[in-house]
Amino acid sequence: MPIEKNLDYYMSLPYREVIESSPEGGYVATIPDLKGCITQAETLTELVDMIKDAKMCWLESALDYGTEIPEPTSEAHDEYSGSYRLRIPKSLHKELAIRAKQEKVSLNSMTTYAINKGLAALK
Repeated sequence: MPIEKNLDYYMSLPYREVIESSPEGGYVATIPDLKGCITQAETLTELVDMIKDAKMCWLESALDYGTEIPEPTSEAHDEYSGSYRLRIPKSLHKELAIRAKQEKVSLNSMTTYAINKGLAALK
């Protein structure tokens, strides 16, 4: 039986989200596979909800208009679980935890943001 490719189906797919600091303040998030799917917020906490909402609105619009919806680019997703063990100095752990608390986000979200920002700086 074929899978029904409805909103729930697309919302469950692991689209890559890119989060960056905005020069005007706050943060900007995009989903590169969904061209034009972008949102912004003042805090990382707000951004988490905003990117989910932007993704849902983008997908609903595409479904309503019969626009082709790309699935997440296959960058060997099956090879990566999204989880790995990382050992860092206690001082860095403390700094990340304090910043996460200030932003009212999880330590995992703050670490993901920091890594993403660092990778963007390498480009």
